[in-house]
Amino acid sequence: MRDLPLIAGFALAGALAVAVPGALVLRLLRRRSVTVHVLGLLTVTVAAALAGVLAVAQAMFISPHDLQVLLAVLAAAGVVSLAIGWWSGRRLARDAVWADQVRERERQVEAGRRELVAWVSHDLRTPLAGLRAMAEALEDRVVADPDTVHEYHRRLRVEADRMAQLVDDLFELSRIHADALHLTLSAVPLGDLVSDAIASAEPVAAAHGVRVVATEPSWPAVTGSEPELGRVIANLLRNAIHYTPHDGTVVVSAGRDRDTAWLAVADGCGGIPEADLPRVFDVAFRGEPARSPRSRGNGGAGGGLGLAIVRGLVEAQGGRVDVANSGTGCRFVVRLPAVAARG
Repeated sequence: MRDLPLIAGFALAGALAVAVPGALVLRLLRRRSVTVHVLGLLTVTVAAALAGVLAVAQAMFISPHDLQVLLAVLAAAGVVSLAIGWWSGRRLARDAVWADQVRERERQVEAGRRELVAWVSHDLRTPLAGLRAMAEALEDRVVADPDTVHEYHRRLRVEADRMAQLVDDLFELSRIHADALHLTLSAVPLGDLVSDAIASAEPVAAAHGVRVVATEPSWPAVTGSEPELGRVIANLLRNAIHYTPHDGTVVVSAGRDRDTAWLAVADGCGGIPEADLPRVFDVAFRGEPARSPRSRGNGGAGGGLGLAIVRGLVEAQGGRVDVANSGTGCRFVVRLPAVAARG
């Protein structure tokens, strides 16, 4: 027992001889991964214990047989410690990356929410001001000419429809973000949906001087939800018409690649800068600086929610939507599971 202080001193000296340079090495590794840090720390710890044992053995406090036993124990413990450290380090690294991704996603969502509020506030303020001014003019009988009164009533209806569309888009987007969509998937023929969507969009296209044509003679069938797919096509057509200049053409086409069917809507928007393409489907992204549409007046594209809704609805049905510059405009492609052709 009287040798214990001396043994402790030799062990401490041997451990410090390894621990001090080991600490300097760990400091140099501070910019490396979590796994490297954990493995480095465990290596220094095992090496310090081994150095302490060897220092005590050199001082003749341990017999050769006991030294072999201690070295075997330390080797086994070191292998197990390093294996556990490697596993724990990788798990901690994954958790750290996941936490960073979650924080980044939260920052993006919050930024998108603030941008959405700003866009919606702007889009509501303009029609509300117009509605109020026209209502006051009618109430105060500032306008009495029947033609002018009729025009005011028409514009009141147009602005009310525009606000109703914006509110409808907000409701649909909230359902998507809240995972409140409960879709019933079935075989849906794209030809019928495209025909209905083009018929509904034709008056708007004619008012803007834009032609809408469908080039596919035989439309594939997809697995999806008919109401939501109808909205996807309608939103893509509305977006294409808005950004296509006067006397331009919007082309709707479709096809099939093995187990996947695709529907494409090509416009004449003038193209989108490559840096902006990943943001096209973000909430409230309109990209006016990226394209070259003429002013639409009251027929604007709404709150910048249409394409965000398209992506949400398509992904909810197990598909995906992409956009790329093509020719003089952009080409939006929706891909969904195809219905097996009957023999």
